[in-house]
Amino acid sequence: MKKMLAILLASAALTAPAAAQDDPVKVGMLQGFTGPTESLVRPMALGGEMAIQEVSDSGIFLGGRTVVSIRGDSTCIDAAAATAAADRLVTAEGVHGIVGATCSGASTAVLNNVARPNGMVMISPSATSPALSTIEDDGYFFRTAPSDARQGEIIGQILERRGIASAALTYTNNDYGKGLADAIQAAFEAKGGSITAVAAHEDGKADYSAEVGTLAAAGGEVLIVAGYLDQGGKGMIQAALDTGAFDTFILPDGMVGEALTDNFGGDINGSIGTNPGTDSPGAAMMAKLSEGKGFKGDDPYVPEAYDASAILLLAMQAANSTDPSVYKDKVFDVANAPGEQIFPGELKKALQILADGGEIDYVGGTALELIGPGESAGSFRETVIDGGQFTTVMYH
Repeated sequence: MKKMLAILLASAALTAPAAAQDDPVKVGMLQGFTGPTESLVRPMALGGEMAIQEVSDSGIFLGGRTVVSIRGDSTCIDAAAATAAADRLVTAEGVHGIVGATCSGASTAVLNNVARPNGMVMISPSATSPALSTIEDDGYFFRTAPSDARQGEIIGQILERRGIASAALTYTNNDYGKGLADAIQAAFEAKGGSITAVAAHEDGKADYSAEVGTLAAAGGEVLIVAGYLDQGGKGMIQAALDTGAFDTFILPDGMVGEALTDNFGGDINGSIGTNPGTDSPGAAMMAKLSEGKGFKGDDPYVPEAYDASAILLLAMQAANSTDPSVYKDKVFDVANAPGEQIFPGELKKALQILADGGEIDYVGGTALELIGPGESAGSFRETVIDGGQFTTVMYH
């Protein structure tokens, strides 16, 4: 009998890893792979998938289960397409959690139509609309990016510090653009600045001269462009340069990326950018970790994407469950103190601590600290375009 028991135990030990391999944990990578942010999304997705691969390769995630990324295209601006992509991930692919969506409108649509009704955790690395701070989410929505209420304050401070007293403002006509524009205007005017005119713009147009003409007529030292670098935001800058209306631009996060400077080069030297960023040790570790992987670890929203994937999977490990209704309650626990601090490249260490019943404080690539509604408290990088390239000035 003892011999038979030993054989059965040995057989179980041999088949357990294979069973784990055959039952991978699935993470939906729901990002705007096409649309106005596609040049931002490519490195973002790779950053998020780098964390997924790190956890999968550890061999100790939930007893040795592998993790796979399954991509879905949220398009950023098409709510119906985002909802359909998310529904496929949840109902057809059977994902256990979602990293995304990229943009605020898509995130709102997915949360309302798919994630909340199906009880699915989603962690966005880049949806920044202030409206997402108060949206009904039943505890299933988080974001490793800060709210644009904070970005508006930062831009107001930058304009004041640089002695800019007046500015025209344009925004992409959606949840992200309107929320950010309102935050910028409120912060700048509270500091005594003047917004001379505000004009929405639609993405996908061939000509933005009418919108630029309206803004130019009102004047302003600079043009603030709360848009997307691959779409209407770029078009607004092009029209402003073509007409000589503005030559210096304030560029919030959706406009910060190499695709913009590749397009305009030195024509927009002196323009100022802002995007979530930090000079913490984790940021340098992210840059090192990404070497040779085809993207830069300090590109906009790449650290946020890595952190989103990391805390999603670490919450599962802490809960010893892939059930979103269970592990959602562990997201704050793994992201915040108390516990041993965890940085990029240390996910295996974190998984082992959790498996042993210990606590972690995930710092990650963004010095992550989740507050109130499950969003990053937020640090921002200020850049200036010099020699046709974004150059870091300071962190806020």
